[in-house]
Amino acid sequence: MSVRSAAPITTASPVTFSDPLPSGVDVVIVGAGVIGMMSALYLRRAGLSVFVVEKGRVAGEQSSRNWGWIRQLGRDEAELPIMMEASRLWEQIDGETGNRTGFRRTGIMYLASTENEMEERTKWLDVARRHQLDVRAIDGDAVADRIDTGAGGKRWAGAVWSPSDARGEPWVAVPAVAQLAHSEGVGIRENCAIRTLETEAGKLSGVHTEHGFIPATQVVVAGGAWTSLLLRNQGISLPQLSVRSTVMRTAPMPEVYDGAALDEELALRRREDGSYTVSALDAHDLLIGPDSFRHLRTWLPTAARVLGQTRFLPAAPKHYPDAWGTARRWGAGDETPFERCRVLDPKPNENRMGVLKRRFAMRFPELGEPEITHAWAGMIDAMPDVVPVVDRVPGIEGLIVATGMSGHGFGIGPGFGKVVTSIATGRPTGHDISRFRFSRFTDGSKLIPGPAL
Repeated sequence: MSVRSAAPITTASPVTFSDPLPSGVDVVIVGAGVIGMMSALYLRRAGLSVFVVEKGRVAGEQSSRNWGWIRQLGRDEAELPIMMEASRLWEQIDGETGNRTGFRRTGIMYLASTENEMEERTKWLDVARRHQLDVRAIDGDAVADRIDTGAGGKRWAGAVWSPSDARGEPWVAVPAVAQLAHSEGVGIRENCAIRTLETEAGKLSGVHTEHGFIPATQVVVAGGAWTSLLLRNQGISLPQLSVRSTVMRTAPMPEVYDGAALDEELALRRREDGSYTVSALDAHDLLIGPDSFRHLRTWLPTAARVLGQTRFLPAAPKHYPDAWGTARRWGAGDETPFERCRVLDPKPNENRMGVLKRRFAMRFPELGEPEITHAWAGMIDAMPDVVPVVDRVPGIEGLIVATGMSGHGFGIGPGFGKVVTSIATGRPTGHDISRFRFSRFTDGSKLIPGPAL
């Protein structure tokens, strides 16, 4: 098998993995995105038998639709040690896949257009110092030395720069990891939706899929935007919502910066083929549905912070996880929402294309407005405090959830794959993961939102 071509992954992409259902495994993983596949790889290396079920395609949703940043810079402090480990693991995995992930340590910059913005950016340096991370503030001249805006181009006041941060190619990285895991004995089946979890006396005994039953004593739910819907059918409430983000790819063009950077309006990343991935920081849409109202109280603190960056739309498309007509209850013999929507492939916000082109041209006038060759969108699985849930689920022995990566999942994927493995095997994680506990939404704790970027 070869790695899928460098193009967006959709239901039109060919099925690569169609292993027969096993007669039993130690762990079933639901979802073949970056978290699911990294967990599968490390669980297998820990000596467990693993089978991954994916309703659509490996990395078909947010894991191939993100910006491709492998970022330590600006992380929530509880995430940072896991992300620092993930950064090392990405480099190792890139070598193990024959350098097919696009991993490059080219640095990431958080740019500041004004001195006031620069002051805000530098506050995070205290976090970096506590963890001995090589991150530094640089002035406008140092930014100009690294980002070539040309004559009449944008002049930034400064930046916070993480030289050891990296970039990868989402369209090919996770499929390459899936092939690596498969070569080491992980079973994978695409076009295989989970239906229900089977329990006996409060303990997991397996999963019902559309193609049959798989006995297992542990299940990892890493279903991204679909996780809350799956858990709800089991009587478990999780205040996860999904936000649509629009991303675009330019035609190949002269290099202005070989890493990734953002300011208050525009984010960009150099790609392996000489093009750029670009996005706008205000290009997020919340598609309102029943869960938006059900979890409104929990989400209010975060909603107040991002009102200026989010557009609210009255309804999600048919069959989306929080669409008004999407079923919330079904049985093992019923067709599920996961079978009716194999891959979440939301339409990009076309209105942002012109905005992005103009913003790019304002910063790089010698290049002008770029040609856009691809525009796509992804549904970001988000939590009210902008950090994930990675924990055992109370009430069902053997059930682990790893979701709500809030747009941070691609980079941190290997780190949380290791955490999931430690949880499943009962070994110490090596990290304080209390901030990611499932019970924080019900134990009376005050939710403290982390940084969105």
